[in-house]
Amino acid sequence: MSWCTWCFGSRYRERRHIPLKDLPQVLLDSNKLGSDCVVVKNGKRVCGTGAVLANAPILQNKAYFEMKVQCGGIWGVGLATDKCEMNTVPQGQDTHTWVLRSDGTVCHNNEVLHRVDPAPTDGDIVSCSYDHVEFNIFLNGKSLQCPITTVRGKVYPLFYVDDGAILDVNFIDFVYPAPEGFERIMFEQNIL
Repeated sequence: MSWCTWCFGSRYRERRHIPLKDLPQVLLDSNKLGSDCVVVKNGKRVCGTGAVLANAPILQNKAYFEMKVQCGGIWGVGLATDKCEMNTVPQGQDTHTWVLRSDGTVCHNNEVLHRVDPAPTDGDIVSCSYDHVEFNIFLNGKSLQCPITTVRGKVYPLFYVDDGAILDVNFIDFVYPAPEGFERIMFEQNIL
């Protein structure tokens, strides 16, 4: 017994750190974007013309993400199914998209659901939360009080740009705290 302790004891007493496989990151998906839309900064910035989806749908109960308006122009942020037309600007014209547009309108199916005054501008951070019942939008950490309850299906974060707009997205290290119970978007394998 003492031989085993002497031979193997110190080896089995020390704890070894075994690196786990890096979890996949939620980023802008360079395979789900408009033909003139450009994704840069390692999947965290969108510019050009068109729309782009995130690379992960929102599957968990309560999800949150942010976007910073780096440079104004025509832009939008919201949710979409993978059936949305990525070359359409502005989004919110069909049954597959729910968006806050740069003009301060919240649109779905070519209908204005809400108007935000004042509209977001350069330097503002727009945040979104979704719990499969309500889609809520925040401006610089404050709720815009314009809940959308018509979101249906498997949806992804959606961003679109035109006319020189540049948007930086944030899916993990948030500037403003997520509402209570909400967290970053996770890939399906991370939820289980």
